[in-house]
Formats: sequence, structure tokens, C-alpha cells
Amino acid sequence: MFKKCCLLLAGIISFCLQARAKVILPKIFSDNMVLQRNGLIPVWGWADANEKIEVRFNNQVKSVKAGKNGKWLIRLDAENAGGPYDMTIKGKNTVQIRNILVGEVWLCSGQSNMEWTVGQSMNAKQEIAAANNLFIRHIKIQRDISSLPQNDINAGDWQICDSTTVANFTGVGYFFAKNLYNELKIPVGLINSSWGGTNIETWISREAFENSDEFKEMIAGMPKIDLDSLSKLKVKGSVMRIEALQGTKMEGMNTSQFRELSFDDSKWPVLNQPQLWEEQSIGELDGIVWLRKTIVLASLDLTKEATLVLSKIDDNDITYVNGIKVGSTNQWDANRRYTIPPGVLKEGKNVIAVRVDDTGGGGGIYGDAADVKLILYNASLPLSGEWKFQVESVIKTTNQNSLPSLCFNAMISPLIPFAFQGVLWYQGESNAGRSYQYRKAFPLLINDWRQKWNNSSMPFYFVQLATFNNPGNSNEGCGWAELREAQTMTLSLPNTGMCVTTDLVTNPKDIHPTNKQDVGNRLASLALNNLYSKNMICNGPIYKSMEIKNDQVILSFDNIGTGLYTPDKYGYIRGFEMAGKDQVFHYAKAFIKGNTVVLFNEKVENPVAVHFGWIGDASDCNLFNKEGYPAVPFRTDEWKTVTKDEKYKIEKLN
Repeated sequence: MFKKCCLLLAGIISFCLQARAKVILPKIFSDNMVLQRNGLIPVWGWADANEKIEVRFNNQVKSVKAGKNGKWLIRLDAENAGGPYDMTIKGKNTVQIRNILVGEVWLCSGQSNMEWTVGQSMNAKQEIAAANNLFIRHIKIQRDISSLPQNDINAGDWQICDSTTVANFTGVGYFFAKNLYNELKIPVGLINSSWGGTNIETWISREAFENSDEFKEMIAGMPKIDLDSLSKLKVKGSVMRIEALQGTKMEGMNTSQFRELSFDDSKWPVLNQPQLWEEQSIGELDGIVWLRKTIVLASLDLTKEATLVLSKIDDNDITYVNGIKVGSTNQWDANRRYTIPPGVLKEGKNVIAVRVDDTGGGGGIYGDAADVKLILYNASLPLSGEWKFQVESVIKTTNQNSLPSLCFNAMISPLIPFAFQGVLWYQGESNAGRSYQYRKAFPLLINDWRQKWNNSSMPFYFVQLATFNNPGNSNEGCGWAELREAQTMTLSLPNTGMCVTTDLVTNPKDIHPTNKQDVGNRLASLALNNLYSKNMICNGPIYKSMEIKNDQVILSFDNIGTGLYTPDKYGYIRGFEMAGKDQVFHYAKAFIKGNTVVLFNEKVENPVAVHFGWIGDASDCNLFNKEGYPAVPFRTDEWKTVTKDEKYKIEKLN
């Protein structure tokens, strides 16, 4: 028996030594990949301590010894665009990577409008059918989070562009790459590290926060421990906070009665629906929450079936009316429309109870308030507004937005020091509630990534927030407009460029415009003009100066191309507002005069301030240059900055 155990132990040790001896490369290196041309090419991985590693690529042969920790790094000499080539990495074992191209590589990152695929984009069927370009390659970095920087991504494989693969490519990235290839005729590689719904703080490293006056106090509250330990701390803190808010303990809660008409919810707290509860008193929470709405029906015709419309619910729901289940859905972005059988509704008091299971990210009923209603045979009753709520349980999870740096650690840090040309960034929607702080957060991210890659001039091109019908305007203040302003201010950093998209309207109520073709093309124009010596107009008019003459305002712009232009056949320019010292804005009458825009309004005798496109849905704005690029939204004042005091905070963890 002892001899058998010794043999077994020896076998295990031998297996472990062989496993350790195996040369391993990070997953970003795989068949069909694209390497960046015209610069040193980092290749790295892991092996035994002091193991000799040899890398062969094209006509190059380089070798190095692995360090004491087993990590090794070789920088191949610069290569011209070309391929396909194979790469051989030899240590105690041999690894081969096949069908490698050398060309232009771009990192695509951000939230859902970057993650949005070709298959979800406008004219998807035609785009997919026409896709057949062996020189465009794409890798999707699998969604992942970590509280500590990781050495490798969770998963990902390079794919060649054709009609069987392109549907899953980032739409913005693909149309950028397609345009780039058509102009340059060299390979283009896309590294797609994006995640819908993410805020900017999850993509910034801990070190960057620690060196920022704006964020160093915040990051000091983030423990340097593993994700499981953080999750347990977070759940404990959430439970304590919610129980204090509700005035009740979750443990032992009898939730079966919450669906019943007779249940007394008078002591329950309230929130607004439709609106994600992360934006309200519940705050950051994943778990199960009950929502109740009491309505009183008069002597209407209740003998026929009715319809309950609840817009969308993030993530899953079971819905009851007067204790009777009327429907359930397990899909966060599906419209809820449930039939209420005859006889369920009563004259007088009725209760709608919704059990919401939020598995991560946002939670609750969301969407257009007009889509939350009860449709009767001869009437329609709105259900938006205050709902009672009670949290049943908190799940043991940490999502990508709940703490800083989680996506950076798992989806960006493992890519360092892979060589690429620049970054395409499309994010900001999740930060609109604290837009003013984005003035600090966005430049911090850009400088952080540049520092991590030791490239202070790394090109960074981003998409300004698209048209979206969210609340706010010039007189109330508008967080969406303030986020666009913060993005525009980031252009003060060198080697940045911004794609304006207010005119690319598909549906102002949809936060995901499907026209990704023009977004990709405009980003490509920035790159072609700035990096690839293809001289062209690549952006639209941007505010330069203001002159006041009597009751008129005369505006001058940079980036006017061959001249200012409006497609309106009468020459009327929409989107401008003006105000006097009373700070009350009025729509301005505006027209082009030479290379300027002249504004006036008889209600504003002494104008002092101008707004353009200062609203979420800025699709009415119709000032362009003659090359077709829209003017950048702007304001000349800082009177109503509604998000100035909103700061990113880490929820108390214990």
C-alpha cells in the first residue's frame, strides 16, 4: 500500500512538473491574429524559471530566458504589413500560431454601443452577406471581472471576417475596419474588449485612481482582496443598508403574502417606476425585490379581459394581479405585456405585485413611462410614478459596475503590452448621472491606458453620445448634454478625436442607434486624416467665439470645411437657444451669414448666453459643414450644471 502511494505521489509530482514546463502564451495570441506593423512586436508568456525560449517569425529568430517567476518577454523587430505568416515558440515544448497577418490593430472598448454587433446593426442581412475579407480579423474578449489585475483574459479567439463570423463583430469596429482597409489595402485587426452597461470607472486602473486628486479618497475604500471576499463584504454591507431603509429584517420574511390583495404594504418605502432602482434609494443592488402598485377602479366594464403593460423589467419577473399570476418573463430587454383574465380585476382597490429577480447590472422596471399602463376595455390607466417596494434578498455577486477597476483588471490589464495602433471608445451613457465628474474620469482613463502601454501619444478616438430622448433641457439642466460637454472638453488632450452622432437618428427612444455604419466611417475618417496621411475633412463645426451686436449674437466656428451648411430648404437652423441675464432660454431664430451663424429672438433684448443641442434628443439640430459633418453641441455658460455634485462612490462594504 505504501509503495502504491509513493508511486502515485511521484506520478502527480511528475505531471505537475510537466505542466509547469509547458510554454504557455496568453490567449490574445492565437491562429488568425493580426500584429501591429511598423513597431516592436511584444511576444510573451510563461514557462519554467530560467527556461530558454526561442521565437521564430517571418525571417526573425530571437531568444530569451524566462525569469525566476517563469514569465518571459521578447520584442520582435518591426515588420511591414503583410502575411500570412506562422510563429513558432519553442521551449521544452513547441507552440505554433498560424495564419498571422501584420497590419493595423485597434482596441475597441466601452459599453453597449461599442459591443453592439454587425448582426444588430442597420441593414444587417446585406452587410453579413457581403462580408468576405480575409484581411479583417476580430477577437472578442469574453466579459469578465476581477478585483485584482489578471495575467490573461478568460477567453477569446481571433476570427477571419466572412459571412459566417461577421455578425458577432463589433458593428462600430467592423465598419471602421472596412473603411480603413478600402483606403489602405492592408490588414486590420480589431480587439473588442467592451461590455454593455459599464461605467467608465470599471475600465480605469487602481493606480490611476490612487494618483488622482479627484478619486484617491474613493479608491482608498477599495480593499486589495479577491473578488469572492469582496462579494461577501458587499452583500453584508448591502443587507445592513437595505434593512435600515426598509425597517425590516430580510431573514425569515414571509414573501408569499406580498402578492395578495389583502397584504398591508403601508409601511413599505417607495420608488419611481419606470426607472432603474440603482438611480434611486435602493441603490446598487442585485437580488430579489417586490414591487407593488395599488389602483382604484371605478365601475368600469371589468367583465372583459384587460392588458397589463410594464415596458421592460431588468432582469426577470413574475407578475400578479390581486394574487393571481398573470405572466412571467426571463429576459431583461423584453417588453412585458400580460393578459388579465375576466373577473380578476375588481371595482375598488386592486393590487399589481411584481417579483423582480435582478441578476446583475440595472434592476427594476425601465423604459418609456407611457408604456407602463393598464389597458381596459374602454379605458387606459397610467401606472407610472410611485410604487411600493421591499427587498427580499441580496445575491452574492459583484457586477462590473459595482466597484472600480473590475473590467480593467480582467479585460484590459491582460492585454498589456500587446501592440496596437490606437483606441476606439464608445461609452458614457452609464455616466450621465455624474457627467460633470466625467471631465476628470475620461482624461484619467486615456492617460492611464497610455501610461500602461508606455505610449504618451497613443491615438484615442471616441464617439460622442448619440441622440436619446432622456429628461432635461436648457432651463431644467440636462445630464446627457453635460456628458457630451465633458467629452468635447477631452479633446484638449493630444491625439484625440471625437465623432459627433446627433444626426444619426433611428429612434430617439432607443439608446442603441442601429446606424453603426456612419459611426464607423466617421471614426475611420479621423484616423485616415490624422494618422494615415489621407487629407480629408473629418469632423464638423465646433464653437469658436461669440460676438454680441445689439439684440443679435454672431457665432464663429472652427472646422467649417468648405463652409457652413444646413439641409433645410429655407435656410432655417434649428437647435439654437439664447438667454439674457435672467438665465431663461428661448429658441433662437438662426441663419448662416458667410462663415458665421446669426441668432436673434425678440424676447431676448440683451443676449448673454447661447446653447446649441443642449438636450438629450438633439436630432433637430441641423447645422453642418458642406462635407456633411454635424456641428458639435455646446453652450457658452455654466449656469445650470445639474450633475456637478454627483460623485462616484464605493458602497460601504461592511
